[in-house]
Amino acid sequence: MLTPLEIERLSEEFETKTPQEIIAWAVDTFWPQITLSSSFQTQSMPLLYMASQIRRDILILFLDTGYHFWETLIFREQIAAEWQLNVLDLYRDSRWDSFARRQTRALPFADPNLCCFMHKVEPMQKAMKDMLAWISGIRRDQTSVRAHAKILELQEDGLIKINPLLNWTKDDVKRYMEENNLPTHPLLEKGYRSIGCAPCTIAIGVNDDERAGRWSGRSKIECGLHTDMFTHSDISKLQNDFHLDISSMERRRVPRE
Repeated sequence: MLTPLEIERLSEEFETKTPQEIIAWAVDTFWPQITLSSSFQTQSMPLLYMASQIRRDILILFLDTGYHFWETLIFREQIAAEWQLNVLDLYRDSRWDSFARRQTRALPFADPNLCCFMHKVEPMQKAMKDMLAWISGIRRDQTSVRAHAKILELQEDGLIKINPLLNWTKDDVKRYMEENNLPTHPLLEKGYRSIGCAPCTIAIGVNDDERAGRWSGRSKIECGLHTDMFTHSDISKLQNDFHLDISSMERRRVPRE
C-alpha cells in the first residue's frame, strides 16, 4: 500500500510521463482491483484505446443513467464489441425507483444535482467499494474544478484516483485520434462536442468552449464524480445541494471495506 507521501511524490513525477506510462504503472500496481470509467463520447476514445492496448480485460464502467442519447448507447455497444472491451453498466439504486418514476421528466431540470447523484455518483461509489484504484479521463483544460486536479489523488476512503490525461488539451486529443484513426461519437458532427445525458446537453458553436453545451444556462459544470459530492456516501450530508424533497428516502450509506 502506498503512503500519502509516496502518492504525492509519484503524482509529481507523472507530470512528465505519457498517459500510456501512467496507465501501465497503474495496472501493474493495482491489478486486479483497478477500473476505468468512460462516458463513451469522442473525448473518451484515447483513454479507452490506450487502456485496451495495455490490458484488454480491464474493467470499464459505464453509467447508464436512463437519460442517454440513443446514439451514445449504440456507440457504446459498437466500440465495446469491436474493441472487445470488458464493460460493466452501472444503474441507480433500486430504492430510488419509485421516487425517480414520479420525477422522470422533471428531475434533470428541477434538480440536476440530485439527478446526477442518483444516476452517477452513488452507483460509482458502490462500484468502487472493492477497488483500490480508479482511472478517469478528466483533463485540466476542461473546467475550473478540474484545473486543480492532480494525476494521482488519494481519496479519504483510501481509493486512489488516477488521471493519466490530465495534462492533455483538446488539441492533444484531436491529434491522437487522427494519428490512431479512432472513431468519433455520431453526434460530434452535429455540434455535440461534449456529451452527457440528453436533457442536459445541447449542440454548440465551433467557437464555444468544449463543455458549453453541458447544463447550459444553469450554474452547474460538473456531475459530481469529480467534486466533493463523490466523497459523501451519507445522503443526509448533501441535503443542501438538492432542491427536491427527499425526506421520504431512508438514510443510506455506501460503506467501503
